[in-house]
Amino acid sequence: MSPDKNPARPLPAFSRMLRLTKPNREDGIAFVILGSIALLFFRGAEGVIAPLSTLHLEPVTLDPAYLPYYALRTVIRMFAALLASTVFTLVVATLAARSRRAGQIIVPALDILQSVPILGFLTFTVTFFMGLFPGNVLGVELAAIFAIFTSQAWNMAFSFYQSLRSIPADLEEVTRSFALSPLRRFFRLELPFGTPALVWNAMMSMSGGWFFVVASEAITVGNTTVTLPGIGSWLAIAIQNKNFGAIGLAVAMMALVIVAYDQLFFRPIVAWADRFRFEQTASGDRPRSWVYDLLRRTRLLPLILAPFNGLIDLLLALEPRRRRAPTDRTARKPNQWFERMWQAAVLGAVCWMIWLSGHFILSSLGLADIALAFGLACLTMVRVIVLIALASLVWVPIGVWIGLNPVWAERLQPVAQFLAAFPANVLFPVFVVVIVHWHLSPDIWLSPLMILGTQWYILFNVIAGASAIPTDLREAARMFGVKRWQWWRQVALPGVFPYFVTGALTASGGSWNASIVAEAVTWGDRHLAAHGLGSYIAAATTAGDYPRVALGIGVMSLFVLSFNRLVWRPLYAYAERRLRLS
Repeated sequence: MSPDKNPARPLPAFSRMLRLTKPNREDGIAFVILGSIALLFFRGAEGVIAPLSTLHLEPVTLDPAYLPYYALRTVIRMFAALLASTVFTLVVATLAARSRRAGQIIVPALDILQSVPILGFLTFTVTFFMGLFPGNVLGVELAAIFAIFTSQAWNMAFSFYQSLRSIPADLEEVTRSFALSPLRRFFRLELPFGTPALVWNAMMSMSGGWFFVVASEAITVGNTTVTLPGIGSWLAIAIQNKNFGAIGLAVAMMALVIVAYDQLFFRPIVAWADRFRFEQTASGDRPRSWVYDLLRRTRLLPLILAPFNGLIDLLLALEPRRRRAPTDRTARKPNQWFERMWQAAVLGAVCWMIWLSGHFILSSLGLADIALAFGLACLTMVRVIVLIALASLVWVPIGVWIGLNPVWAERLQPVAQFLAAFPANVLFPVFVVVIVHWHLSPDIWLSPLMILGTQWYILFNVIAGASAIPTDLREAARMFGVKRWQWWRQVALPGVFPYFVTGALTASGGSWNASIVAEAVTWGDRHLAAHGLGSYIAAATTAGDYPRVALGIGVMSLFVLSFNRLVWRPLYAYAERRLRLS
């Protein structure tokens, strides 16, 4: 008898498990769902590597038959940007939270980057990416994905950074007692602790990408105009042609797409991430997801994913063991000379970049142009402060109520995502018609467009903060009869405050960014502009005036960075010092 037919020969463990495991009905449903998603992905990715000439041979049209395909292309870009944002967040935010020196560079850089408008990135990146892949659609696709990435990454990075800085002291002490290596600490403590808030901010970032989808797919920088197939390009053409029917179809398709990826992607992740909530008493209400329940009941899927699950264990097994961490008394003090050299190097790099930017700007512009940009920035700053204050008064109570009621959070999750994704461009006709008909001031009545998409950063972060309040703390407050304003002052507001700071900080930077779209609106042949830095940058970008674009971006970055340093960073420090759940 041949060895292959010997019944006594043991089978490999994985093959033996496959033979003993019989597929069930859930395996079949999961296979159909995952297979359909894979087919849609390959269908949408076909045009990514096509020649650039196909964009001119097959231009975007308002034919409803093409709208599902355009929606597919947009969703693929947004998920590609979300994947890049997640990797960026896990690496950069962790480095900033662990290393004080790295944080001195990364946190201010994030402050500046979130204030740089998407049009500012597109101005300098479209040519770069098109040069990487000349004559190919892939270069323009990467430029669009990068633009969407810039609307997602900073919010997620700030959220994860805030979570790592808010880890309770007793958990920190446990990791030091067990002398966990950096990799084990990340996978065993930091990533699980920050996952719930990161998931909610990923949903918000996904919706934020929709807000700027028109600018990322219908790219116009100077004499360069590129229109990619997508819902954003559809909306741009519909607005240009004053086609209300096409705008309505685009909004309906957006709603369908948001509901679809909410059910198939985000809601299962929210249900899965709930297991990482930091609490000592089990919560009575848990987020639910029919897809998550379906995947948990499958038999073959866990076996297929087993090699991927074992990858983390393999990395941890190969990592060398670490000696026990020194105590506070034996810990070495940082070298003062090295600290001074490091600070001098950082200061020198900043001065060098400021000198390069100033030389580029002053070579074409004068002090009058700089004074004008600063004056317009002051007007935009007033709008941002007023709008953030009003949004906070409205959404903090609502966010706390939603976060403490998982059933309602499940119901309102897709609604909130749709409202957050609703692009301001769709409301341009309403604002233009009303302002023109009633002879209203654009400086006042265009301002709400700035907060339309960014207010949801506050809501989503407050929801995440309220859902993270430990159940035992809520039960203790209920037992001691803590109610009304005392409950808000001693339980709710301290619990959500660190998350609110993250949301308000990101909403503030996002409002500056949204001013590019909100302060200069177009509906057909009508153009309205409010006085502000956003309309200044938009006009300079359209004209291809790079010195004024650089000046506007530099002034906006300076204002945002100064406001963050004077207001939001002290509030961060206060939250870490006084409001940690430890």
